[in-house]
Amino acid sequence: MRSQPLVPRPSPDASRRLLRAVERLEQWPAPDRLASTLRRAVRAVPLGRARDVLHGLPLGHPLHPLLVQVPVGAWLSAAVLDCVPGRRTEPQLLIGVGLAAAGPAAVAGWADWAELPPEQSRVGLVHAASNIAAVSLYAASLAARLRGRHLRGRLLSTAGLAAVGLGGALGGHLAYRQASGANHAEAVPHLVPEDWTRLGPVSDFPAGQAVRADLAGVELLVVREAGGEVHALAGRCSHMAGPLAEGDIDNGCVRCPWHGSVFRLSDGWNVRGPATSPQPSFECRTVDGHIEARLRRHR
Repeated sequence: MRSQPLVPRPSPDASRRLLRAVERLEQWPAPDRLASTLRRAVRAVPLGRARDVLHGLPLGHPLHPLLVQVPVGAWLSAAVLDCVPGRRTEPQLLIGVGLAAAGPAAVAGWADWAELPPEQSRVGLVHAASNIAAVSLYAASLAARLRGRHLRGRLLSTAGLAAVGLGGALGGHLAYRQASGANHAEAVPHLVPEDWTRLGPVSDFPAGQAVRADLAGVELLVVREAGGEVHALAGRCSHMAGPLAEGDIDNGCVRCPWHGSVFRLSDGWNVRGPATSPQPSFECRTVDGHIEARLRRHR
């Protein structure tokens, strides 16, 4: 009896073609000039600490995916009620709720988008365009329904739901394929040993300077204070893996050089976004003129 191959041969099915299309979009430089202009505009809005709220810092994860549940849920429910004879008022109400909730979701999404690298921002622009199209279609649908043109309103809603589906698919690609909004330091506790590990002689860590160190293949940021106390954090920012050892040290904190996230050196806590996750932090001690570190398990 012939055994079946363990790995099936790849086939050029629709899902593969779609994935290749999105991957080509990631490398397409045409939107970059527009993206640069929009990024400056979004960053220039004087939001203050509200920007951290939009990023989701108080939640510990991005706010945008939570907010989009309301418009998507409302519009999907409206589509279901459109299939029930005699239901006209309820779908109109749900479409209105979705339109009202789309604004805050979009604001949070743009705040996150402005801190993305080029490959992600290109996909994000098309994601935003799909959602803008969806909002426009649902607004037109509601207007048609209020004028008594219910068939036209249903057709526009159907088109709007298709646009929402495309935008959602691209949002999923951003979140899961491109790791937008993911904690880029999550793996660190699973990669480092539990015991004290030597980082190097004290002389390798000048007081007050950010120094890159290696702990069992994991990059660390190490800062030795003038008084002798030593702090160590995972060296790659939880937001987008920026090199913290190249960041500025000020007032007991380090600022990521890529997107400006600020972390406390004492415990890795993220005090400013766009990072929504703290940095893994390490206990440090000096033994025989060498600095040793181990993961701090409890904050």
